[in-house]
Amino acid sequence: MAAVRDVEIDPEGTFKYILVRLQRPGGEEQRDVVRGTKAAEFHNHIFEKVNPEMEKLGYECKCLGGGKIDHNSKDKKIRVFGLSTGYGKADHSVTAEILKKVYTDYEITWSDDKK
Repeated sequence: MAAVRDVEIDPEGTFKYILVRLQRPGGEEQRDVVRGTKAAEFHNHIFEKVNPEMEKLGYECKCLGGGKIDHNSKDKKIRVFGLSTGYGKADHSVTAEILKKVYTDYEITWSDDKK
């Protein structure tokens, strides 16, 4: 699973994101990753891109929920909030912890606010 990055999000702006659980078919090991982009009009557009990429690497994917990320690279701040109408709300505290692994010098906050 080391070949898969924990986080792939846009470098700036406010955009939709999903929390995805990866698992080898029949395997015990699992890992959660964060994916988000302004290019996605809906949360399922992100999953439709991620799922085939992960299947090629031999992983099964499950979307655990979604929300929005506000990424301010100038001030080194990331805010996680909102929800996905189709997938429901991701556990933003889990998302924030994953983001902290990658953005170690950022201030990362989360809330259940819709905006």
